[in-house]
Parts: sequence; structure tokens; C-alpha cells
Amino acid sequence: MHAIALAGPAVEPIPLAEMRAYLRLDSDAEDALVAGLIAAARVAMEGATRLALIAQTWRLHLEGCPTDGVVVLPLAPVLSVETVRLTPRLGPAMSLGPDLYRLDLSGDPARLLLDLSTTQPQPGDQLDVDLTVGFGPVPETVPAPLRLAIRRLVARWFENRGDVASPDRPLDPDIGALLAPFARPRLV
Repeated sequence: MHAIALAGPAVEPIPLAEMRAYLRLDSDAEDALVAGLIAAARVAMEGATRLALIAQTWRLHLEGCPTDGVVVLPLAPVLSVETVRLTPRLGPAMSLGPDLYRLDLSGDPARLLLDLSTTQPQPGDQLDVDLTVGFGPVPETVPAPLRLAIRRLVARWFENRGDVASPDRPLDPDIGALLAPFARPRLV
């Protein structure tokens, strides 16, 4: 299974004006730097927690369609499934209508349950699932501890722009503590 980013977030979890206020910046001279730090901090938080923070669209590509019809969705939290396409080894791709699959959010990870009664996948068939993941489309949907972790990380990076040697650990303990309740375990 391969995950391919189709569309990144339309906004960041921390708006630039909010971050400027947090940093107590009066001038907009460093807005480009601050905006870049916000995006980098979001990516770092997503990597540390294995969660998408703000709505973004991804494609999951499976080299083989599961014969039991259960597709485990490794991205979280899942907001919606946009399209499901089955590409037979021999033949054109076909979109599966919403009546042929169901999103199961009852567990972690979420699952996509395919109704294979009308389409029997064959060896070599491929499946593509486009989905939207994240806590929501606006910054306020991101949990407050994750937003605080981003603000703190951006502030640290802003204040220490290469002046201090980077530590061996990727995140400071106070930031790690904010992330801990949200972090999804690695299975492998």
C-alpha cells in the first residue's frame, strides 16, 4: 500500500496572525519565515503523532484488491472517502459507487468495507482510495494541545535559528507530553 498526497491543507493549524501574536512580533518583516516554521512544525507533529492535523486529501494505492473486501486505512483521522477505483489487470478502471463500500470508523485504524458481491477482484487488480483526513478544515478543529505544541515548537525554532546545536531527541519533553495522548502506535 502506498499513500500519495493529492492536496495539502488549505490552511495551517495556526494562522500567521495568531503565531505573530504568540511570538510578540510587531512587524511583518519575518512573516515568510514564521509561515514556513508553522508548516514545518505541523509536518513534525503529524510525523510524531501519525495523525493528519488539518484536512488534506490522500490516495491509497493497493497493488492487490483484498479478497475479503476489508481495506485498513493507515491514515487518521478519516473525515471522508472521496472515490474508490478498481483497476482490473485486464481492462479499464471503474469507480465503485458509494453503495458498494462503507466507511467503518469504529476502530483505529479505520476500515473501508467493500461490497464485492457484484465485482470479484482478481489477482493483479489494483485499488485506489481517495480520502480526506484530518481533524477538520479549519484551525479550530485541531485539538488545543496539538495547537499549543505547534506554537511552542515554532517559538523554539524562531528563537534558536541554528544558534544552538540540535539535540539528539527530535522534540523537547514538554512538547512530547502534549503529543503523547494523541500519538498512534507503530505496529511495525
